[in-house]
Amino acid sequence: MQQDPTQGCATVVMDTIPRVMCCIAAEMHKPEATELSVPQFRALMFIKHHEGVSLSSVAEHLGTTLSSTSKLVDGLVERTYVTRETADDDRRRVILAVTESGEAVLEAVRQAALSHLVERLTRLSASECSTIVRAMKLLQSAFA
Repeated sequence: MQQDPTQGCATVVMDTIPRVMCCIAAEMHKPEATELSVPQFRALMFIKHHEGVSLSSVAEHLGTTLSSTSKLVDGLVERTYVTRETADDDRRRVILAVTESGEAVLEAVRQAALSHLVERLTRLSASECSTIVRAMKLLQSAFA
């Protein structure tokens, strides 16, 4: 029986994305690569893309408890990567935002990861790289 093309595509995406993410995560775990842990990086990226987000939303995104997310965010606030303010309409709600130094560290991490990916992708031809770019743009569109 022939597999549905959409099912086959989904299978390849499910099998490939975790491998790419493991490669990026391994690079981030190198001491010289960055001063952020993967959860800190993920939290910073989430806060950057959801300006004014609450602590509970970050916890939900990370799949961690509110308590452990609070500790993680405390560390980011202490390092001046994130600001934490109380919401005007609800003093129990905390609003988070990435600072300029947080943006700078995110860019440094991004550049380190990009450099590592370039090293891994150099074995591909220009045509293969173009194919991947087209495929990634299709994925971006599908998940926008």
